[in-house]
Amino acid sequence: MGSTDSTRKPTIRDVAAVAGVSHGTVSRVINGGHWVSPEARAAVEEAIRTTGYTANHAARSLATGRSGSIAFLLTEPQHLLFSDPTFALLLRGATATLAERSMTLVLLIADTPQERANVERYVRAGHVDGVLLVSSHESDSLLASLVAAGVPTVCTGIPIGAEATVPNVAVDEAGSARMMTRYLMDRGHRRIALIAGPTDTPGGRFRLVGFRDELGDRFDPQLVEHGSYESVSGDAAMTRLLERAPDIDAVFAASDVMAVGAIAALRRAGRRVPEDVAVAGFDDSGLAATHQPPLTTVRQPWAQISSTMVDMLLDVISGTPREAVALPTTLVVRASA
Repeated sequence: MGSTDSTRKPTIRDVAAVAGVSHGTVSRVINGGHWVSPEARAAVEEAIRTTGYTANHAARSLATGRSGSIAFLLTEPQHLLFSDPTFALLLRGATATLAERSMTLVLLIADTPQERANVERYVRAGHVDGVLLVSSHESDSLLASLVAAGVPTVCTGIPIGAEATVPNVAVDEAGSARMMTRYLMDRGHRRIALIAGPTDTPGGRFRLVGFRDELGDRFDPQLVEHGSYESVSGDAAMTRLLERAPDIDAVFAASDVMAVGAIAALRRAGRRVPEDVAVAGFDDSGLAATHQPPLTTVRQPWAQISSTMVDMLLDVISGTPREAVALPTTLVVRASA
């Protein structure tokens, strides 16, 4: 470009001239399209670097009808984003996967009715191309509203009541709970309690199903309490269990965060972990390995979950149907059990 061009922004045609390709090829590279040879892609990327070209996202959005951004939607209280490490892992993984595609992740939180209304209005206005719903409750109407509005949506976990209509990426909740319950039984524990999550969430419902099924005739509903995936709720649930059944010798908490709360309650009651009561969690989100004692837990493949969700959502946005994906978990044995 000559000196008279120094004040204007480089265009796609400038990039094409430097790269020695057509402006159509440059457009396909910028928009993440296929049918571009590795050599041409490398030439275009180098030309973009040397010319200082930046895409006009507003113009592209007008031309394509897409924003180039995806919503990471959390329908939980704001503090859980920071206190529950699972959400941070999913957020980090989704951000990294979208960055590879030159797309942006927008964090939305919809806990209160006003927040839900604001989020629904924002999403339906087309500010994002689709939604990664990372927490779904059967009692929440927001998912149904998004589906009715035609907003491409993918869920983490099986969306209860919308299993057949909303693509999702999940682990085998019931099978994973059976695996952990069987492990505790094989270790000789006979009075095994469960701190389950809310029953209108997939983790809360299906982990309870797996626990109950594995125990069979030994299942005792008096040894089940429910929490909210928060440490304080695990503490309170464990306290109630000890009041009803002081002979408990093992507890399976449906999240590592609740397991930490359970251990606090056990210590306050003078019970040693694992000598008196074994404690197991679910997630292996980083908290389990650093806690004292380190937690025996079920490891979810967080990076794979988030990247699969992004890939699935981009397919849905482009009009490609996707089926639900179930990913495997791993039993991780540590000192707490």
